[in-house]
Amino acid sequence: MNEVEGLRLRRLNRPQVITDDLHMPQSKGSSSYSGKVFRVVLVSLAVFLLFPLLVVCLILESPIQPDVLRLSEPPVMSGCYEPNLELRDAQRLFEDQIQGPESIVNIGDVLYTGTADGKILKLVGRRSYLVARLGQPPCGTTEAEPVCGRPLGMRVGPNGTLFVADAYLGVFEVNPTTGEVTRLVSGGQVVAGRKLSFINDLDVTADGRKVYFTDSSTRWQRRDYLLLIMEATADGRVLEYDMDSREVTVVMENLRFPNGIQLLPDEESVLVAETTMARIRRVHVSGLNKGGMDMFVENLPGFPDNIRPSSTGGYWVAMATIRPNPGFSMMDFLAQRPWVKKLVFKVFSREVLMKMAPPYSLVVELHEGGVCTRSLHDPQGLVAAYVSEAHEHDGYLYLGSYRSPYISRLQLRRA
Repeated sequence: MNEVEGLRLRRLNRPQVITDDLHMPQSKGSSSYSGKVFRVVLVSLAVFLLFPLLVVCLILESPIQPDVLRLSEPPVMSGCYEPNLELRDAQRLFEDQIQGPESIVNIGDVLYTGTADGKILKLVGRRSYLVARLGQPPCGTTEAEPVCGRPLGMRVGPNGTLFVADAYLGVFEVNPTTGEVTRLVSGGQVVAGRKLSFINDLDVTADGRKVYFTDSSTRWQRRDYLLLIMEATADGRVLEYDMDSREVTVVMENLRFPNGIQLLPDEESVLVAETTMARIRRVHVSGLNKGGMDMFVENLPGFPDNIRPSSTGGYWVAMATIRPNPGFSMMDFLAQRPWVKKLVFKVFSREVLMKMAPPYSLVVELHEGGVCTRSLHDPQGLVAAYVSEAHEHDGYLYLGSYRSPYISRLQLRRA
């Protein structure tokens, strides 16, 4: 072996020094392999979780067939609508004695209301007294509502009787002294080819001869009001009941969730809250413009419920859900996306959907032309929650609620 061959052999057999550098290519390959495995596992897990959801979405039929709505951008919460805590000064009355006092009236200093368990109650001092029941037990659940009844709008007639709109059972006149109940209009009655399915609010002329009331939908009942809001069906109506002829006629139709109703002083027109559209219409019920309709106020900061007169010549409008601006309005987001509405109703329960629109109690005072002159707020509804009506009496504002177990009372001079 010569010297050159020996040197070559020594180089081939030279011991290697093991360092981290020598393992870099192997480590990189191992890391790449692990990453691929992780991605495969992640995708597999996602498919495993989403596949049942996809099957549900394809198989289950959505309970609603929503329309596409065109809502304007919500008004900025400033000026008259500037958020405050005025409603936090309210006092709760009859707490845990009543459930869902939707509407409130007074005869003298005595208050009356209708509750979720189908009762008409008289409220005196700190106690409540049963005046009448419109339906029959059992009560206390949404399933029982069609039999039990659900009193909503209430008014005092010129003779001191109570006029009550029950969502299921019809329109009634109740004697507050004797408890005698007279049905004027039957729930489910067919008027102009369509059933009365969701009677909501009413008002009575000064002479007591005409009763105007809203039927929020001919398709959905009160217990399905969330479906009605989401579907945005234009099947609501304003109707007139003639106390002399006992006939029911349609005054206006094709409204989206007509809710609260209020006669104007001349009694030739009524204000109607079109809840789904966040606006209030003026419907002409008599006079030269009978059968016509125009806008009182549109693009409200929330979804209006009942409308009641204020002592300053305006109108109190209650809203239990707002359209925050600045902020995100779920209802406005869904308005133009009917496919999303269908999807969420397939996947989520109504209880879950209710929580997607957090409570925010708002009461505004509007004057002619829909001009806002005052607003009262309770963000998150901590004191006065789920407000449905603001009834003014003797310097106080009494707040009804469609689900709270109390009435709230606010001293107006403090607000």
